[in-house]
Amino acid sequence: MKYTFHPDAESEFEDAVNYYEEHQNGLGYDFSLEVYSAIRRVITNPGAWSILDDDIRRCLTNRFPYGIVYSQDNDEIYILAVMNLRRHPDYWKYRKE
Repeated sequence: MKYTFHPDAESEFEDAVNYYEEHQNGLGYDFSLEVYSAIRRVITNPGAWSILDDDIRRCLTNRFPYGIVYSQDNDEIYILAVMNLRRHPDYWKYRKE
């Protein structure tokens, strides 16, 4: 199964990596590993995670306060957000259209 990022999700992922890297050398890399680990879990079992809205689900990262918001269409995972859990929870909803 393959995955793609919504352009805004990819930007917020890169911004978060940069944010963590600025605060501590190597922390941005650690964050990216956690995000990719969550994506691997989604790919392995896409229906296992909490439903947020219709067919949109969220898989949480282990070490950081983030969730991977995604939908599945056949054999593809579409990542709508790399969501900071401390942000407004519905900010990504316009991306599903």
